[in-house]
Amino acid sequence: MITSRKSYPAMKDSGVAWLGAVPQHWQVLPNRAIFAEVNDRDHPEADMLSVTIKKGVIRQKALLEDSSKKDSSNLDKSAYKLVRPGDIAYNKMRAWQGAVGASECEGIVSPAYVVQRPRGDGAPRYLHYLLRTPAFAKEAERWSYGITSDMWSLRPEHFKLIYSCVPPLQEQAAIVHFLDYEDRRIRRYIRAKQKLIKLLEEQKQAVIHRAVTRGLDPNVRLKASGVEWLGDVPEHWKVKPLKFVVPQVTVGIVIQPARLYVASGIPCLRSLNISSGVIRGRELVFIAPETNSAHRKSQIFAGDIVVVRTGQAGVAAIVTSEFDGANCIDLLIVRASSQINSHYLLAYLNSWAARADVKYRSVGAIQAHYNTSTLANLIVPVPPLEDQQTILAAIAGEIAPLEAASATARSEIALLMEYRTRLIADVVTGKLDVRDAAARLSDEIEEPGLLEGIKAESDAEEEEITGPDGVPEEAKA
Repeated sequence: MITSRKSYPAMKDSGVAWLGAVPQHWQVLPNRAIFAEVNDRDHPEADMLSVTIKKGVIRQKALLEDSSKKDSSNLDKSAYKLVRPGDIAYNKMRAWQGAVGASECEGIVSPAYVVQRPRGDGAPRYLHYLLRTPAFAKEAERWSYGITSDMWSLRPEHFKLIYSCVPPLQEQAAIVHFLDYEDRRIRRYIRAKQKLIKLLEEQKQAVIHRAVTRGLDPNVRLKASGVEWLGDVPEHWKVKPLKFVVPQVTVGIVIQPARLYVASGIPCLRSLNISSGVIRGRELVFIAPETNSAHRKSQIFAGDIVVVRTGQAGVAAIVTSEFDGANCIDLLIVRASSQINSHYLLAYLNSWAARADVKYRSVGAIQAHYNTSTLANLIVPVPPLEDQQTILAAIAGEIAPLEAASATARSEIALLMEYRTRLIADVVTGKLDVRDAAARLSDEIEEPGLLEGIKAESDAEEEEITGPDGVPEEAKA
């Protein structure tokens, strides 16, 4: 990465807290002088666009392809706003979270979004970088208002009162050239780390698959399991449907669960809380204790296994003591059994063999959907309990260095993302002078496939997006 960076020779106080000191020759202007709001409507045939927190303005089609989100836009799109290349669009309700960006394509957005067109002093790509800094997000939060954070809104009349810094146009172009170049380099490093993590995960899955389907003795006598993707298993193992191994396979609350939610009470796990064999405690919802008692069938206890039904069908995790006695929504529940160690069963459920079974048996054209009866009939290899413990210990020892290497790579990705965020903020607000560095850069041709899908590992399963139709209530207003 380029290290020959320097400060500007002369700085001045911008008078604006979120900008701090800026170069002496830069302008500091209210957004009303930099942007003109656009309300160009009645283009119903144009492509739908979405404004995302992680990526800015993208085509809705690309958004829906990469997530389980559904198109929630209105059939009548005559009131939707036209966005032209170079326009800045933001979601009034999510600007304080970073849902803002310059569009590279033409399309329409929900009436709940705001479209701002840069005037002559503002280059769209420079403004894109500036308005996506954490500092601007905090400033947007300061100017937003509403009863709760979910209702905070940055209205156009307040957006235009925010002050932004404006370098000369030629300098904006240099800044963009520099940041685009550095961004490509950072993304390449991140992509390499992500490839490493993927290879380590594949190696880990190979270890687990071999152990839970063949055991540890390479010379053991085998027998046919009767299942194509399971293959042969040790002769002394039992092979039978899950329903004959565990006391019960059932399902969580599925009928209008949202009507049961309360501000605090008994935690309820959902599919978004289940990831890679782990239960994540963020974004929990709650039900009242009396509601929990009325839904005993879906209560979960330490040692039970919960399995995702829809979307990432088949992904499973063990219920820990933290969630003993909690409840769950639209998850399959496998009760703890004396015949099989829950950790061994979890390893099998997350193995290639079980995943192949899920893929084969799941239903749903758009999202895989795993039924209770399908999981109950999943064929499971069951070694003697003593063998299960030995297998688990062997797996833990063999995958420990793989997990350590993955953790290191994830930490490096996080540091690279943190560096990228800080670099952009320092450059677009004039804390670093990159004019000379930009002049020395050659024009690079973007390598296909390198610039999409880069995100911190912590965001891998929960890409935060603003829906294609924004906030319906505001759209109606």
